[in-house]
Amino acid sequence: MLLAGIMLATALWSGVQAVNAEARASYARAADQLGTGALERLEPRPGTELTTADHVALRRAGWLVSPVVEGRLRAGEGRVAVLGIEPATRTTLGTAQGAAVPSGDLLAFITPPGQGHADQATAAALAGVDLGGLTIVPGTDVPPNTLVVDVGIAQRLLARGDRLSALVLAPDQPAGLPPVEGIVPQAVRAQPQGRADPAALTASFHLNLTAFALLSFIVGLFITQSAVGLAFEQRRQVVRTLRALGVPLAEVLGVLAAELALLALIAGTAGVVLGWAVAAALMPGVAATLSGLYGTDVSGGLALRPGWVLSGLAMALAGAGVAGARGLVRTARMPLLAAGQGRPWALAAARGLRGQALAAVALMAALPLCLAAGGLVGGFAAMACGLLAAALLLPVVLDAVLRALAARVRGVLTQWFVADTRQQLSGLSLALMALMLALAANIGVGTMVGSFRTTFTGWLDQRLVAELYVNARTEDEAAAIRDWLAPQVDAILPIWSAEASLRGQPGRIFGVVDHPTYRDHWPILSAQPGAWDAVAQGTGVLVNEQLYRRARLALGDSLDLPGGALPVAGVYSDYGNPSPQAILGMDSFTRRFPDAPRLNHAVRVPSDRAPALADALRVRFALPDSAVSNQAEVKALSLRIFERTFAVTAALNVLTLGVAGIALLTGLLTLASMRLPQLAPVWAAGLTRRRLARLELARTLVLAGATAVYAVPVGLGLAWMLLVVVNVEAFGWRLPMRISADLIVRLGLAALATALAAGALPALRLARITPAQLLRVFADER
Repeated sequence: MLLAGIMLATALWSGVQAVNAEARASYARAADQLGTGALERLEPRPGTELTTADHVALRRAGWLVSPVVEGRLRAGEGRVAVLGIEPATRTTLGTAQGAAVPSGDLLAFITPPGQGHADQATAAALAGVDLGGLTIVPGTDVPPNTLVVDVGIAQRLLARGDRLSALVLAPDQPAGLPPVEGIVPQAVRAQPQGRADPAALTASFHLNLTAFALLSFIVGLFITQSAVGLAFEQRRQVVRTLRALGVPLAEVLGVLAAELALLALIAGTAGVVLGWAVAAALMPGVAATLSGLYGTDVSGGLALRPGWVLSGLAMALAGAGVAGARGLVRTARMPLLAAGQGRPWALAAARGLRGQALAAVALMAALPLCLAAGGLVGGFAAMACGLLAAALLLPVVLDAVLRALAARVRGVLTQWFVADTRQQLSGLSLALMALMLALAANIGVGTMVGSFRTTFTGWLDQRLVAELYVNARTEDEAAAIRDWLAPQVDAILPIWSAEASLRGQPGRIFGVVDHPTYRDHWPILSAQPGAWDAVAQGTGVLVNEQLYRRARLALGDSLDLPGGALPVAGVYSDYGNPSPQAILGMDSFTRRFPDAPRLNHAVRVPSDRAPALADALRVRFALPDSAVSNQAEVKALSLRIFERTFAVTAALNVLTLGVAGIALLTGLLTLASMRLPQLAPVWAAGLTRRRLARLELARTLVLAGATAVYAVPVGLGLAWMLLVVVNVEAFGWRLPMRISADLIVRLGLAALATALAAGALPALRLARITPAQLLRVFADER
């Protein structure tokens, strides 16, 4: 059981670390290949733009710069990242940046209609997209979901005109160059760490994964702690004999510690292998989550990396050390002849219970300090303090309840049952703590996901009001579609947007027309009076909650925008999007972004006419099926992305609950052989073995049920911290908490089922024990 505990704990930890390591390696590989790594860039100030003429001016002045055009292109139901580069100047940036230049026919790459490079999956996704004759060459040296083309081709695909996203600066520049400000005054230097790269954007997600892995590791350690503690108790007679024979205490402790370390290495190695399998199972879900929630593309493959392997072995040794330290210290402090007697160990357990209560009080006192510190790390520290305090208090609370119950029950058998349950509590406390943590985590995360699902569904109903959504392939086609639809529909609502820097963060600005669809349905969280009038008149801007919180804005604050600043008139919810976003009136938007693509539109039409109109659009303009979506399809896609987003968390919750069940099983199996001296007199008094087995199973169910009840407020407290503290810090939005009685009932039944499964085998063994084995107890030393 000791090996099982360390192996399971190490497997969950190393599995998640393998997933994190692979994702971070993908970010680093993308940074090197795409030029978003360690090089400085020139980016336009808010309200300005960089053009090809600026690039030419800098090159003529002697500056070693290379133009970059970045954007996203719709491909079916998703989007593909487009990277435009200039091969001739790209190679001057250094080896890492030059690696982004695709090999092959350079003339075909730069000559219209051009040649693009993408991996096999991206090339397949772009097969049905009109790219103006662009030829795609599949390859393996391009990051996933990315199309690399010449900068001029990228400007055409993204309808950018001659605008550039940035100019990448070579690290070594010639001496005596004129200052950049004198050549391109609208350009500002952007340090690499100042830009939103995938590693920074997804740091909160990986911290969430690591936190759940640590929780699973702790739950697994409860198996180890329980097994180690009971192993020390089983060996107390051996320790007494060795000490009586003159073996030095230090030598006894050294041998015990060496044995524990050897077992930890064996179990840790097995755990790393099992962790590889866990990571392989989780990796597709992680890739889908990062793509759906963050728009970050990660390969679904898995490589063996020394970092997470050594991390798993180190955690195995550290966990075994923590689990064994308590037993070693108690053995060292035990009087020589007391080590083989049960009463001193019981007294030591009672002192440990008081110590747990004091530690819990200290952790509860530290919780508000962690919340006051703020930040994502502070939020997780507060969660850790609360969960550990609750776990340490569980045996104290159960002991107090059983002590109070013992004073009220009547009947010899009932009194014995309560007293015996209280006596066995110390042996099962660690397993019950593991079960409580697993249940609390499931309740907390389940409540968070349920709150998110309910809120997100309502938000979709508000935001996706239009009956049809149409995506044209060219602006001429978009204009023709508008003209054809105008006499047949109630309204055509443009969905036009442009990328822009918002308070130093890459974001997107949308233009909207003044229509009741927005005034009546848009999910506004707070706004000034007449906010929509201000937006329509071009005297105000709406911002999403992410930008509002991260930039610490207030209603009425000025927000720098391309073309001039505007006051913030309102804030709206924007769940599932980690990036900043703003909304302008359409007239103001077209003045500020005259070259923005005008391809996407929402169409208001009676719902019974929507399917026929969608079919007519596809036939009239030869549009692909994905170019016309109805409201139900868009909502279904959004909900599928939502469910994928939390698939990994749900898997970890199930694994954690399974590990807690194994912890309970190990505790019961270890106690089973040690309980014969307590059960034999009861059997001799007239209780049958089958009835004793039923009572043992009932005791397990009672303790599990009490633990489940205790876990409910702990889990709801965890949900509150996830929604109010962690979610706001990690994603930038806050959700209302919605408690699900159905979830709590289901998890309560799951706890009882787990206890029933764990207690069935020990109870079955007791029911089948022979009378000779029970009679032998009276002849033993005990």
